[in-house]
Amino acid sequence: MSAELRITLAGAERVVAAGTTAGQALDADGRTVIAARVNGEARDLACPLADGDAVEPIEISSEEGRAIVRHSTAHVMAQAVQELFPEAKLGIGPPVDNGFYYDFDVAEAFHPDDLKRIEKRMREIVKQGQLFSRRPVGDDEAREELADEPYKLELIGLKGGADAEESVEVGAGQLTIYDNLDAKTGELHWKDLCRGPHVPSTRSIPAFKLMRSGGAYWRGSEKNPQLQRIYGTAWESRDKQDEYLKLLEEAEKRDHRKLGAELDLFSFPPELGSGLPVFHPKGGIIRKEMEDYMRRRQAEAGYEFVNTPHITKSTLFETSGHLPWYADDMFPPFELEGVEYRVKPMNCPMHNLIFRARGRSYRELPLRLCEFGSVYRYEKSGVVHGLTRVRGMTQDDSHIYCTREQMVGEIKSLLTFVLSVLRDFGLSEFYLELSTRDDSEKFIGDPAHWDEATEALRETAVESGLELVDDPGGAAFYGPKISVQAKDAIGRTWQLSTIQLDLNQPQRFGLEYQAADGSRQTPVMIHRALFGSIERFLGVLTEHYAGAFPPWLAPVQVVGIPIADTHVPYLQDVAKKLRERGIRVEVDASDDRMQKKIRNAQKAKVPYMLLAGDDDVAGGAVSFRYRSGEQNNGVPVDRAVAEIADAIERRIQV
Repeated sequence: MSAELRITLAGAERVVAAGTTAGQALDADGRTVIAARVNGEARDLACPLADGDAVEPIEISSEEGRAIVRHSTAHVMAQAVQELFPEAKLGIGPPVDNGFYYDFDVAEAFHPDDLKRIEKRMREIVKQGQLFSRRPVGDDEAREELADEPYKLELIGLKGGADAEESVEVGAGQLTIYDNLDAKTGELHWKDLCRGPHVPSTRSIPAFKLMRSGGAYWRGSEKNPQLQRIYGTAWESRDKQDEYLKLLEEAEKRDHRKLGAELDLFSFPPELGSGLPVFHPKGGIIRKEMEDYMRRRQAEAGYEFVNTPHITKSTLFETSGHLPWYADDMFPPFELEGVEYRVKPMNCPMHNLIFRARGRSYRELPLRLCEFGSVYRYEKSGVVHGLTRVRGMTQDDSHIYCTREQMVGEIKSLLTFVLSVLRDFGLSEFYLELSTRDDSEKFIGDPAHWDEATEALRETAVESGLELVDDPGGAAFYGPKISVQAKDAIGRTWQLSTIQLDLNQPQRFGLEYQAADGSRQTPVMIHRALFGSIERFLGVLTEHYAGAFPPWLAPVQVVGIPIADTHVPYLQDVAKKLRERGIRVEVDASDDRMQKKIRNAQKAKVPYMLLAGDDDVAGGAVSFRYRSGEQNNGVPVDRAVAEIADAIERRIQV
């Protein structure tokens, strides 16, 4: 055996002694660099190197580094739980966005006081500096060591399967167990079946906090036992964690479910069922403004409005190809006069029937059909969330039929249109995600058609100048798509508009048009949902604006507040002038004192308050009071009306 190894370290060739570990080669301290990438795969710093290995550092502040810290923290949490609750059986404990969780089978649900005890014990474990030590084991050996852990035994039985590939516990290769060892004596404190990697020591975990607990079905299936899941967060520094916790605090203030109730916009009556919202008059105003705006913009862009029913024979979705791939997301069928029907989960098959209703010529293309279509999808109760994940929704749906030659130009024009609309709603920071097919069997159609469609979308995305992120395997079963990801006011990213290129459904429906040379050709189909759904987009906007909508969207744009009752008639005359300009205005003629009326308007997040007293009446003026608390006194009424109308017309925030 050679006493030396030739390795590539961060791109440069180096010679190191045999037996050198990745951590030694990187001179890692376990604080800044907490793991290594060896030949492209994440490994522990203790991983011994072989001749020819390429080694790169994984820093704690990278996304990969954070995930390793979070997964290691999940192990610490599981150790603390089993020390405090010895009968607890282990589920799984993966890292997730901004944190981690671990599932446990326990006799009783965890209480907040339990979480405090667990977190206290975790801090003691971190302070001890226990070592994470990887140990390969055979399947039978793992079963013997984990005989008292039924869920781990089940995972061992899944090894090598598709589910296992997604698991943090097992994969297709050899099983490994991570031992948590005493740094001084080597004594075993705890162990867990895990693929790794982990930080070298519990002291490499700089900051963590347990957040909450709740129920979760084992492996996500309602047929399996319900376990108790504890969620936590972990970061590369206390400062980063504090930033995140402040963001959560701000997000809680902006929660659209809370604001929807406070501002009387919408509700979720239990009598209707989960994920089925109703919109109150004020929420209805916002919806109408959104729809009116989109109708106008689409009409200007050459769209034609259609309308389709809420139910259809099930066979329509066999033709479209949705039933084999999408049935789990549909509501169950029902029978009517011996025929099976379903409520529709999407509008595209019906739009195909409209295209097919008569002969089409190339002169009609591109044909842009659009609809505010209500659709229904069976979302599991555990993922339903306010307006952003519902079971009944209205899509601002469009399907564009064009020739192959028109395809790229139409997609580019469409992306420009989408971004301009989102900017009008006050969103300005975007990146694009390109979802493509992978080698799985969930996709239909000719791979050559997929390649053509994917290249057309990629060309459009690159030309836009926006950041492009690849999403392999994320395409719809019938075609690739571009998703517009938008950042809100506090930096969170939301998936909004989608543009999908479909070369498959037109063939399945036998869609044709007569080309210039008289031949029959199959059109290209582009699916476009600009808001995603009106419900989801309104939920996003509510949180983006923290309920303080810009004047053009605000349910009440102006409130008139009299200094005394004698000033009410004057403000009613001002209100009449505002209404003549189409402005939504109320005059607060209640018995409340003026300061209470101001507080009520502020609580309702009304953009403009117009106050009037004796001096205002005498001078034909009003006093502006803005949402910020600033005031502008003695503004002539006509000028005040013009200022408000101008802000509404330009869709600016005030």
